[in-house]
Amino acid sequence: MTEIPARQLRDDTSLPALGFGTYPLKGEEGTAAVLSALDAGYRLIDTAVNYENEDVVGRALAETDVHRSDIVVATKLPGRHHGYQETLDSFEASRAALGVDVIDLYLIHWPNPSVDKYVDAWRAMIDLQADGTVCSIGVSNFTRDYLTRLAAETGVLPAVNQIEVHPYFPQEQLIEFHAQHDILTEAWSPLGKSAAPYNEQTIVEIADRHGVTPAQAVLRWHIERGVVPIPKSASPDRQRQNLDVFGFSLSSDEVAAITSLGSPDGRLFGGDPTVHEEM
Repeated sequence: MTEIPARQLRDDTSLPALGFGTYPLKGEEGTAAVLSALDAGYRLIDTAVNYENEDVVGRALAETDVHRSDIVVATKLPGRHHGYQETLDSFEASRAALGVDVIDLYLIHWPNPSVDKYVDAWRAMIDLQADGTVCSIGVSNFTRDYLTRLAAETGVLPAVNQIEVHPYFPQEQLIEFHAQHDILTEAWSPLGKSAAPYNEQTIVEIADRHGVTPAQAVLRWHIERGVVPIPKSASPDRQRQNLDVFGFSLSSDEVAAITSLGSPDGRLFGGDPTVHEEM
């Protein structure tokens, strides 16, 4: 079983350097996928209210032989639950669905600026952390401006910002801002989903040079950049393969070569958080 290094957070907790994404895993097959991921060695399990599978993750947590204290469970607040009391209520529903007393990492899923309640939601999350029912708090799909507003109005920066990052959309400026402010970057869709760059000559050559797959080369690219990727796969073999990226390293030139594949319009869909909203 692969041992995963830890990444320290600004709040003195830590996250595994690679996690397991669960969207869109559902039903018995979803529970089986989460169980096989835990068996392979994944210890960060990422879900969300809007994935409609917190109960799937909860069943896996109840059935696994892995001790609860060794698993980092992350879930996300949906846009329709923004607001102070709404966040507290949504949190309790998530905790019940997951079957846990404490949620390890709680994120605001999207800022939804037209609603303009994400600061109120953030204040509730700060209180949940102070109460000890949440270990770490963070956000997802937040821009530099939204992060700066959280700090200005509450005095508390997120420990994590989970954003779209893959070779076609490397997010260099935002990741640099995160590093300057001690915010850990998590990557959703780290392999690019249907736009996976496995046939890019640059990535194929790097993978061949290290005797790994293109997917492993891309995941290692994330690791080298200090990003925590959260790949999803229902295949036990692919799960183990995705996790097996800690036995080799990429040079700075190789990292730069993969990063150079990106472009400002490289998003997978119209997911610009200044205009895209999810309830």
